[in-house]
Amino acid sequence: MKKKYFAFLILFSNIALAQKVTIKGQLTDSLGTLPSATILLLQQKDSSLVQFGVSNADGLFEIKNISRGDYLFKVTFVGYTPHMIKISARPEERPEINLGQILMRPKSKQLHEVVVKGEKDPVTVKRDTIEFNASSFKVKVNANVEDLLKKLPGVEVDNDGTIRAQGEQVQRVMVDGKEFFGQDPKLATRNLPADAVDKVQVFDKKSDQAIFSGIDDGQRQKSINLELKEEKRHAAFGNDMAGVGTDNRFQAKASINRFDKGNQLSFLGMGNNINEQGFSFGDYANFSGGGTGGGGGLITVNTNNNTGVPLNTGRQNGIVTNWAGGVNTNRSYNNDKTKVNASYFYNRLDQHLITNLHRINYLPNDSSTNTYNFDQYTVQKLITDNHRGNVTVDHKIDSVNSLKFNANVAYTLSDQNLLSTAKTMNVGNTTLQNENQRNTTANGNSMTLNSFLLLRHRFAKKGRTISANLSFAYTDSETKGTLLSSTTTYEGISPITTPTNQKNFFNTTSPSYGVTLSYTEPLGGRKYLEVNYNFSTDINNVDKEVYNMDNSGNGTLNQNLTNKYHSNYLYNRPGLNFRMNREKFNLTVGTALQETHLYGNLVLKNEIIDRQFQALLPVAHFNYDFTNFKRLRFDYTTNMQEPTLQQLQPIVDNSDPLNLSIGNPQLRPAYAHQIRSNFTFFDPAKFMNVFALISANYTANAITSSQSVDSNLVRLTKPVNVKYSLNLNANFNIGIPLKTLNSRFNLGPNYSGSSGINLINDIENTISQQTVGGTARYNYSLGEILMVDLSANASHQQTNYSFNTQQNQTYFNKTYTAEVNVNFMKNYAYNTELDYFIYNSTTTDFHQTIPLWNMSVSRFMLKNKTGELRLSVNNILDYGISVTQTATSNYLQQQTNNNLGRFYMISFTYALNKQLNPMGAGDRRRGGGPRMMMIRQ
Repeated sequence: MKKKYFAFLILFSNIALAQKVTIKGQLTDSLGTLPSATILLLQQKDSSLVQFGVSNADGLFEIKNISRGDYLFKVTFVGYTPHMIKISARPEERPEINLGQILMRPKSKQLHEVVVKGEKDPVTVKRDTIEFNASSFKVKVNANVEDLLKKLPGVEVDNDGTIRAQGEQVQRVMVDGKEFFGQDPKLATRNLPADAVDKVQVFDKKSDQAIFSGIDDGQRQKSINLELKEEKRHAAFGNDMAGVGTDNRFQAKASINRFDKGNQLSFLGMGNNINEQGFSFGDYANFSGGGTGGGGGLITVNTNNNTGVPLNTGRQNGIVTNWAGGVNTNRSYNNDKTKVNASYFYNRLDQHLITNLHRINYLPNDSSTNTYNFDQYTVQKLITDNHRGNVTVDHKIDSVNSLKFNANVAYTLSDQNLLSTAKTMNVGNTTLQNENQRNTTANGNSMTLNSFLLLRHRFAKKGRTISANLSFAYTDSETKGTLLSSTTTYEGISPITTPTNQKNFFNTTSPSYGVTLSYTEPLGGRKYLEVNYNFSTDINNVDKEVYNMDNSGNGTLNQNLTNKYHSNYLYNRPGLNFRMNREKFNLTVGTALQETHLYGNLVLKNEIIDRQFQALLPVAHFNYDFTNFKRLRFDYTTNMQEPTLQQLQPIVDNSDPLNLSIGNPQLRPAYAHQIRSNFTFFDPAKFMNVFALISANYTANAITSSQSVDSNLVRLTKPVNVKYSLNLNANFNIGIPLKTLNSRFNLGPNYSGSSGINLINDIENTISQQTVGGTARYNYSLGEILMVDLSANASHQQTNYSFNTQQNQTYFNKTYTAEVNVNFMKNYAYNTELDYFIYNSTTTDFHQTIPLWNMSVSRFMLKNKTGELRLSVNNILDYGISVTQTATSNYLQQQTNNNLGRFYMISFTYALNKQLNPMGAGDRRRGGGPRMMMIRQ
């Protein structure tokens, strides 16, 4: 019986296969065959997509296993008129339909009888660019671009607005290929409406020099370009919102954009006290550390290259009031020969932060104390005012000469006050070793200027170019502060208390100049040679004065903490690069010889630093295109990492008396190797995407930290050179649509590992870390009625110490997120969001959970639903804290900060010039696979 059943199955399957049709043919144009054209097979009755493919290098195509039915066969190619015919598949009559040669004609203005219009592929790969079609990823009404990015496969957005694509942090977001408020990604992602975006393009932006010469120099920025809908490019659009809430909470923001004929004009304004920040902190964040010369701050010492992988709630810590506003413009002149981008942005930040920090410190086994605890309670008040300006001019002088000028400037005022109490306990006998109370203030200003001028010339011979890049940068910062402290150490019979009353003045000026010359020569056969030379100088002048104050207010200069320092780095780097281009791949290999000369003068110590370093810096870049949808990239780069100005200064920073730091003028540059490879693949028939990235960094002569802990458990940190450090990162993402369920599933596992050397009490410690985790995401939509988004993020970290294996650390942090949007009764919407954070340390039994639950109900009004009245409740369960857990160097640290509790708010949003899709309101937010509509003209 089983044999008969098996034979029946074989017979049935053969009959089923025999009842399929194959469609084949060849595409041509007036010049020959036509490769890489798009082939679509659609149902005649509703134009839904059946199969999808492309023609090969010879213009041939073949679509197999077509069931019996009536279809529309369509061919499209950029610059050509779409070709469409009706096909009746009758396998009993013709098992193969050979369409022969199909001649594709250039586009004309005539309308065809039938035009198929439908949703585009959700993801496409165009060489080095991954392009997402915004209409394929459903977001709620009046969402911003950040909400859209959270839906994209391979893209992660932290709650603080930091964007990562394929595991790398996005450093720049542009709009229609143009700068938007300089290089602050959040100003675009948090202030532009998602409704205005047609495509999101993720790519590695090359340097202006590499784009001009065609020779890859290895300089890249992970970037995103927001390509707007056509109607938004010739209209005014944006969102205006105002809201008031309980506990005197308020929120207001306005985004007005006017785009026309390639010109752009945007205005932004915002103000709130609900911890929503539509911009990045920028340079003024530097004021909140001990590096200001006594201003104090929270302890954020990164003691080596292994900084750990902390996972926190991502909420803006503390209670913050933000005010900000600015204008951005992009304009073209002289028939697009001159393009100008200019922007100005101002923000004021007022932060009240309360921090509880618990740190378990581990020392070598032969130390008198193997483990001790450090606990700190801090109250901080920080006010900053920041101004930023940016201007870029790109001018084509004539057909062979051009110039590009860019300058950005930032000016910051900062005022900080910090109160802190701290104590150190010996874990072995729970004895109090020391304690400290301090009050620090710091106020100052900082100005930073960065600029470059790129001059370019093309010779008559194709591929022969010459260019010069001139750069100038200048930094001037000035801070004055006070330190009032009392430190008590408990040793012997009676405790010893040391009071400190100091004033400090800190001034730094840092001008730098540079010039890079580049010449490219074609060698024939699509091969090129580049010769380049770079010269630059980086000058630093430091003047730090610390005075011990007496009870009458008179000050005496503290020679041990005062520093006057002058330094100059001189760089000379000649280089040579070779590039070869082929149809399937391109290759760049080269090398440079860098000579670095450091001259420093410690004025008060009458000590001269005069050292020279040389290094050979090889580089290689390789791209291989398997198909239009599958691509592999490999990069190998090297660079010298010179010590920073702060690392070189041999002066103690005592802004935290229990955690001191000092520089090291004997530091040498580190030499770093980086290998990076990424693979991208998109299946246009199944709408499946695969992204993979792996990178490794090996640094010889690495700069890390040496920690010395004295008998009173006071820590002194000093930068030193060690033999090596090693880092490995891997990131993978696969996205699969579940068409029958109107859903999409994304899985993104990741891995990071590191190994490095630290010195603890002059004993070398090898620290290794492994972090395994990833993100899983599921999206479901039921028409315009229901949207469900579920995600889970996990990070499991193991930290091992060679000096004390009993203190190896393991912790597991998890985040679960759920969001539901329901549209009902035509003009109403319901939204609920839950973020559930779990922090576990198996070493210390630390366990903390934080559920953040928000809910809102909206009523849409006015024409085309341009008005939205919303009632919302934030943090329903009233958890007013955020948590960070970190294991690194020789300690495990848990830190909690105050945060907003529960509050209610009523708000009104007006969408300026909101365009509704003619296929139905909210069509751009559809998800769950392709849908198509046929329009007859």
